[in-house]
Amino acid sequence: MPNIKSQEKRDRQNKVRNLKNKALKARIKHFHKKFLEAVDAKDAESAKENLDLLYKALDKAAKNNAVHSNFVANRKSGAAKKLTSIKA
Repeated sequence: MPNIKSQEKRDRQNKVRNLKNKALKARIKHFHKKFLEAVDAKDAESAKENLDLLYKALDKAAKNNAVHSNFVANRKSGAAKKLTSIKA
């Protein structure tokens, strides 16, 4: 139990931020999984749609500092390579 009022507020803010970050990370995992399923099924159209959703989720999480920008870059790069592998 914090003794300082500002620390109480900080605790409340951290709880809210933690929930928001968890939600953003869960969206990334969800769309990444959907994208990989489409790639495994060799469905280029579905993979492209899921790739767009994955990119959007990654960019939003990076903008809100839920994940590091290098994580986003690595995920985007890997996903793009997988998409081109099924098109070839």
